[in-house]
Amino acid sequence: MLVTLVDDDEAVRESLPDLVRVFGYAVSVFSSAEAFLASEVVDQTHCLVLDINMPGMGGLGLFRELKRLGKNVPVVFITAHKDAANRDRLIAQGACDCLFKPFSDTALLAALKVALGEN
Repeated sequence: MLVTLVDDDEAVRESLPDLVRVFGYAVSVFSSAEAFLASEVVDQTHCLVLDINMPGMGGLGLFRELKRLGKNVPVVFITAHKDAANRDRLIAQGACDCLFKPFSDTALLAALKVALGEN
């Protein structure tokens, strides 16, 4: 199972992939939504861990673009902005979860298991 992380924060891109590998998943990493969309990884991704706020196309824009393209990739949003109403809205739009940074290892694992249908 391939989990793809898209986040403009270098610290997140350096630390999170190791954790995802510890959970037993392959991981690919992108610093922008545009780089991810231009890659061949789009069709190989089983779950997308996606930062909401990024320069250029943000996470929500990528989420909508994937839907428009007919790519039904499960998405776990991550964000530093604690907004419960926004979290509820994202889940209502089809996101698997929305985790507020900093989140625990167990919260991420639980979200990935839901996204990958392992519950």
